[in-house]
Amino acid sequence: MITSMDRLSLNQITTKRLSVAEFVPACVSAGITSVGLWRDPVAENGLQATADLVRAAGLRVSSLCRGGFLTASDSSARAVALDDNRRAIDEAAVLGAPCLVMVVGGLPTGSRDLVGARQRVSDAIRELAPYAHDRNVRLALEPLHPMFCADRAVLSTLGQAIDMAEQFPVADVGVVVDTYHIWWDPDVWRQIARAGERIASFQVCDWLTPLPADVLLGRGLMGDGHIEFPPFVTAVDAAGYRGDIEVEIFNAEIWDRDPISVVASVVNRFRDVVIGQG
Repeated sequence: MITSMDRLSLNQITTKRLSVAEFVPACVSAGITSVGLWRDPVAENGLQATADLVRAAGLRVSSLCRGGFLTASDSSARAVALDDNRRAIDEAAVLGAPCLVMVVGGLPTGSRDLVGARQRVSDAIRELAPYAHDRNVRLALEPLHPMFCADRAVLSTLGQAIDMAEQFPVADVGVVVDTYHIWWDPDVWRQIARAGERIASFQVCDWLTPLPADVLLGRGLMGDGHIEFPPFVTAVDAAGYRGDIEVEIFNAEIWDRDPISVVASVVNRFRDVVIGQG
């Protein structure tokens, strides 16, 4: 059973207002030893400068967000997407991130061909996996809640993500277990056990109701919503996952709070609600 606070990783998006230069010392001050990074703020700070800053602070990088958006049917758009994902893989390698989180993309504008979109994702992963392998970066397929199927991710269940990942070597392609996206799935416990060593990332945040107008921002601090976290921790641990547990929250109200108080709340909720030491 996961009981160590050392497994806590704070995903950078949770404190969106903080620059990389502010985020890193805030995590260190709170006793957080691992961070999930995002490409845009890393680029703003400088890729190598960020890698140096994180390493000097003694932090691990649990993941880089994000790659993906691989469903374009137009050949030129597809080539652009593949090039961008190669750059993301290179960035993850410099940062020492063990995995690149892949939000695979939704339906192209005007398309209703869901089967074709999923096949294009599989084809793109087939092209990218050897490139990632050579740079010691694992592609982590993230299934998103079905409400995002049209515009963000044509992979909607953990089972679908595993089905696709299993086409490739386990060291090259894994899956993301994100409580927000899969908590509702009645098959989730069997799929987590099935995922086993395919689990490349474990992310947590809560499901809030009512959903906001922008449903992307409907995630909350653990304990503020409807998800029971200890069963997920137990299941992922039993499946053999030994990596970090990222707290990743998209929420405009939380982004408007004092970010240092948000960091403190994350630490407290992780201890009390996620691993149950409170």
